[in-house]
Amino acid sequence: MSKARKAPPPKSTARKPTRSAPKGASGSSPVRDLLERPSVATPLDSRLRLWFWILAGAGLMLLCILAFGAGINADDKFQNAYSAKLINYYTTLGRDTSALNVPEGNMHLYGGFFELVTGFTNKALGFQEEDMGYHHVRHLFSAILGWVAILAAGLLARLIAGWPAGVLTLVLLLLSPRFVGDALVNPKDIPFAAGYMLTLYHMAALLQQMPRPSRWHWIGLVAGLAISLSVRAGGLLNFAYLFFFAALFFLLKHGRKGFFEVKLLRQYAVTVGSAAVVGYALALLFWPFALQAPLTHPWLALTKFSDLEIAIRVLYDGTNIKSNLTPWHYPIKWIALTIPVAVLVGFGGCFLLLPRLLRRYQPLWVVLVLFAAIFPIFYVIYKNATLHDGWRHLTFAYPPMAVAAGVFWSELFHIFSSKRIALLAIGTALTLLMADAIIFLARYPRISYLYFNPIAGGLKGAYGNYETDYWGISIRQGVEWLEKQGILRPNMEEVVVIATNMYYPAKQYLAKYGDKVLVKYLKWERRCDDAWDYALYPTRFINGHTLKRGLWPPDNAIHVIKVDGVPILAILKDTTRNCALGTAALKLQNWSGAIEHLQQEVKNVPDNELAWANLAQAYFNSGQLEQAKAAAEKALDISPADELANNILGLYWLNQGKAEQAKSQFLRTTQLEPGAPMPYYYLAVIAQRQGNLAEALKYLDKLLQLAPGFQAAYELGAQLYEALGNTQMAQQFREAAKQLQQQ
Repeated sequence: MSKARKAPPPKSTARKPTRSAPKGASGSSPVRDLLERPSVATPLDSRLRLWFWILAGAGLMLLCILAFGAGINADDKFQNAYSAKLINYYTTLGRDTSALNVPEGNMHLYGGFFELVTGFTNKALGFQEEDMGYHHVRHLFSAILGWVAILAAGLLARLIAGWPAGVLTLVLLLLSPRFVGDALVNPKDIPFAAGYMLTLYHMAALLQQMPRPSRWHWIGLVAGLAISLSVRAGGLLNFAYLFFFAALFFLLKHGRKGFFEVKLLRQYAVTVGSAAVVGYALALLFWPFALQAPLTHPWLALTKFSDLEIAIRVLYDGTNIKSNLTPWHYPIKWIALTIPVAVLVGFGGCFLLLPRLLRRYQPLWVVLVLFAAIFPIFYVIYKNATLHDGWRHLTFAYPPMAVAAGVFWSELFHIFSSKRIALLAIGTALTLLMADAIIFLARYPRISYLYFNPIAGGLKGAYGNYETDYWGISIRQGVEWLEKQGILRPNMEEVVVIATNMYYPAKQYLAKYGDKVLVKYLKWERRCDDAWDYALYPTRFINGHTLKRGLWPPDNAIHVIKVDGVPILAILKDTTRNCALGTAALKLQNWSGAIEHLQQEVKNVPDNELAWANLAQAYFNSGQLEQAKAAAEKALDISPADELANNILGLYWLNQGKAEQAKSQFLRTTQLEPGAPMPYYYLAVIAQRQGNLAEALKYLDKLLQLAPGFQAAYELGAQLYEALGNTQMAQQFREAAKQLQQQ
């Protein structure tokens, strides 16, 4: 009786790493096997690959469609002016040198890739800056470059952990509201992110194929290096990445003996070196400032950026502070509160699974992704660099985070691939963790950069604690509302005056009305300095206390643009001009006239903190001290950081002979408004009266740092040095005061 033949064991569908040495490699070692390990294959690869490209194509179409409805970025004022200068530089063959030094915004320190491409495209299409088509072109190119960053991230995830990770990374990025929102309107950080991700992906793919890489990856690497450096000087980081990881890859793969194999070493040096040289040279072609000194100016620009001199007021943790005074955790907290929780969990989970990931996949590329996400953030914190408006300067670090998250979720699915209930639970968890981001993106696709995740309590929880519409994108919606109401319409008979602190986008949207609409730039805290009919003000620069207490928008708001139930733009109407007239009377020292108009203003608009503060000053200057105190306290109840009201209250206590109470008030003002000079002047005066001359000089020094042209400060300084017996310094201060008086 013959034995029954055993059936062969069923083929496993689990992913198993396969190893195959690339051409030109010889011998074997554990380290080399790790580096030569290709991406892990699955039986679903062909289907997942198809879905990857379907999703990528759909994502490109969606981003391009959304680009035509995006609002104009307030910072485009600097970008577009620079674009015109760049075009003049190249069309005059360098005779027009205005692009070599742009004091406003230091734009010459940026590469001109995006500005030149969009500028020449607009020139070819005949679009002028006041045409909406001009801005559509810019938004379209920005969207395409955002998609390039997303695609490169997906391909990098696929290179590391196969098509499942690639698809998941693609989905996570396409459903990341902040990144999608930036992709529509951010002409600096999004192009840089595209160059960053192109470099990372093609660098890993090229090195993986060494010593005979494909021409495609070499071209892609050159493009990534060129784009990143031709957008901003930080692109030099990519060159450092290339040389560092190429050297590390060579050492791990070939060992020290490889350095004695001349042919092999030459292949690496030529491939990597040529990509770096060509990428650098191409970048310079788009950057006139760098062309003047190719070896030194890019480094000079990088130094200038790391020491960013411009400091603006930002809202963080419910407090309005200068951007150069933010705490070290500023970028970390912003990122944690504004990316989908699924990405946050995935990125953190990647570290938990790191030993497993390093065993299963190419460890150098896993490390590359984590390094590319973490190092820029660490470096910014280490350098104590100034960041404006959240973490937009670190946008390029987000796609690598999404890659790590995609790899984590893919690996989690694989670990439980044989357990159907566990797979269902993981899929459900991933969907739930992405749900709020998906809903927000679907509801507000063209202004999705306002997204805050559930950790922040959504946009409602973040309101009053963090900046919302810091670019003024909602100005477009405000103008559209005025048009729908018929307030703005063709063939208007009377001129309409519109005030705003987002002058550039408002000016572009209203250019079609010609001289029938006059746009005035008035800061929120200066909105009473001139007369206007309507005003468009987003939440940018509004005091966090005021926002959280629901004291904004003011009572003269006729309409409010809301996102997720939160006000982001107020449309104001002024028919009486009382605030402007009262402020004008105040400047003319017409105290009674100022009081009359401002009293009427606070009667009509009780929550106008400017009217209350100006009324306090009018009362104080007319000797009505108790009324001044009451008006100042009312202003501070609405806006605790109001500089004028705080100073009036300090002066009230000083006039009451309560120097310590006055000093306490002025010190509080310096904390609320660190950039305000006047409190330091009064603190110096108080210290002088108390005989503490050293302390008075300390406050005076701070004052002159903030306001070097303040004449009274030099007169006070002369008195202080005279009292100290330093006649030479006293004379210098007197001379400085005389010079300022003559100007």
